[in-house]
Amino acid sequence: MGELSLATLVVIAVNVLVSFKGFSDQSFFNKYKFDITDIRGGSKFQILTSGFLHVDTGHLFVNMLTLFFFANVLIYNLGSLAFIVIYLGSLLLGNLLSYFFHKNEPHYTAVGASGAVMGVLYSSILLQPDMMLGLFFIIPVPAYVFGIGYLLYTIYGMKRRTDNIGHDAHFGGATGGYLLTMLFAPWVFETHLLMVILLAIPILILFFLQRTGYI
Repeated sequence: MGELSLATLVVIAVNVLVSFKGFSDQSFFNKYKFDITDIRGGSKFQILTSGFLHVDTGHLFVNMLTLFFFANVLIYNLGSLAFIVIYLGSLLLGNLLSYFFHKNEPHYTAVGASGAVMGVLYSSILLQPDMMLGLFFIIPVPAYVFGIGYLLYTIYGMKRRTDNIGHDAHFGGATGGYLLTMLFAPWVFETHLLMVILLAIPILILFFLQRTGYI
């Protein structure tokens, strides 16, 4: 889990190069960030490109560090191609969910690989639900407990809308990782059926809350 594969290195390198270009070039940053007004005006490419930009080096570091720790769980189980597909698919689904929830907010903007990274994290949880995660890098927590708890917290954040965290992109990314992993690894229904069911619960809760107008 601590080794750096070529696929992981390429993804991290692209994120670093694009992000640092954005740090030093405001017009570049503005052109490729997620901007509701621009997207509605035809700049659909921002749904993808915004996932490789970051606000600052701290934002970039946290996302790439998380990716570094969990990418190889996915690569070891499914291969590099599946990793790339799940990464990009989670990025797109996360930003599409953001667009769905914010399409009537013309001033809404966002950047970051968080949706893609959450997809990789949740894919890893589904593939190896017995692994332990370090909450705050200290407290050992079973991966599936963290996964379910985080998605429930994300729904809470989406409802409150009192912070600057893109909870909807996180949720969409995690959902993307969950669904694509089952597509690439249908054997999880046989080996980790309970985890498949448990991780589906927050997704169903969000769907119900959205359909009933609570979010």
